[in-house]
Amino acid sequence: MIKVDKVTKRYATGSVALSDVSFSIDRGEFVFLVGPSGSGKTTLFRMLIRDVMPTEGSVTIGSWDLNKLPKNKIPHLRKRIGVVFQDLKLLRDRTIAENVLFPLEVADMDPTEAKKRVDDILSQVGIVEHKDKFPIQLSGGELQRAAIARALAFSPDLLIADEPTGNLDNATSWEIVKLLQDINKSGTTIIMATHNADIVNSLLNRVLVLEKGKLTRDDKRGAKEKAKK
Repeated sequence: MIKVDKVTKRYATGSVALSDVSFSIDRGEFVFLVGPSGSGKTTLFRMLIRDVMPTEGSVTIGSWDLNKLPKNKIPHLRKRIGVVFQDLKLLRDRTIAENVLFPLEVADMDPTEAKKRVDDILSQVGIVEHKDKFPIQLSGGELQRAAIARALAFSPDLLIADEPTGNLDNATSWEIVKLLQDINKSGTTIIMATHNADIVNSLLNRVLVLEKGKLTRDDKRGAKEKAKK
């Protein structure tokens, strides 16, 4: 489903965010992406949604070669990729339901169909009872569920989650991971960036390790990660 082939990204400043990175991810995998801050994880995610382009190499998602993808096709690509941002990016002046509804409205989905879709997604992530609340009224775990709900708006083939448990307590972190596992079991491919060694060590998922822009490990069945201080 995803093929990253000999990708290097150099910025105008001269810094190298990624260096000769190659890997493939099959449809339906749940993969952890780990590495210290500044290792290139965010740059890689931005490449997958065609927000930045590689300086060298290629990125392919399904039948789309992102290097050759016309600009007018980028919105179609992004409908197939749900993103849970590290800072959530929820609109604070809209209710949770309105946050999830927003991308459907932009896509001109039938209003009745869109509202039903919102209720279905919020039920799936377990916060339908909070749909009329504003983000400031929700706990950290509930906010994370709301961000996941918005990412699922178009039933994406791929879900990218950037540190979805970063600011949560241990019990809530595991609730979010269980939700992501359930989404993965329904057929959605998931890439989750995390610093949580306990989660990585407990689930025998594949682990990609980035360090200083280089892919230093690709453990197909997981491997022990040291706790990050």
